[in-house]
Amino acid sequence: MELIFTKKLKPTDISHALSFPTHALEAFSFPEGAHTVRFEAVDATDTEWEFDLSTRLTGPYPKPVLLRSSWHPFVDQKGLLPEDRVAFFMETLGEADGMIRRYTVRAQRKVMVLMGQDVWVDVEDLPLYGL
Repeated sequence: MELIFTKKLKPTDISHALSFPTHALEAFSFPEGAHTVRFEAVDATDTEWEFDLSTRLTGPYPKPVLLRSSWHPFVDQKGLLPEDRVAFFMETLGEADGMIRRYTVRAQRKVMVLMGQDVWVDVEDLPLYGL
């Protein structure tokens, strides 16, 4: 499984759309001429989430975002807060002709700093830490 990106969430990522790093666009296949692609990602509980990834039509940079309509149900269900983080992964299955991309998403919260390193836990596992 390959990490696409990890992002510490800002208030605007929580309240509006999740801004995606431009380099992460390489992990997605946009239909010819399209500026939006829908993809499914599985979370830590094997729940499937449908996300709409969109790039802007004008301007020098694509500025990719997960649209609010598809991102907010995930934010609400996971109880995400600023300073939490989200991680997207991709797994490629099959040969070049029949290649399938499977995506995974993790919502995480920093629970402690141990020996100078941040320790992140999937939000689904927080009760195990008494949080």
